[in-house]
Amino acid sequence: MKEIREPGLDRKAFSVGSLHNDSDEKKYWLERNPLERLSALEQTRQILYGYHPSTTWLQRILEIAELKPG
Repeated sequence: MKEIREPGLDRKAFSVGSLHNDSDEKKYWLERNPLERLSALEQTRQILYGYHPSTTWLQRILEIAELKPG
């Protein structure tokens, strides 16, 4: 049985580029639809900051305060 590995981040690879230069990578992402871009962004976020199923839902705390006349 193959071992399943979670995606990781290679911190040894680093490059600096300009947003004004046309590149194949920029062209690739401009050809993707917004849902595909957002999905890739979420995957990157999970790789960088980790993923835990219990944090996938929005948590809200609601408090109702009564106004006192006066």
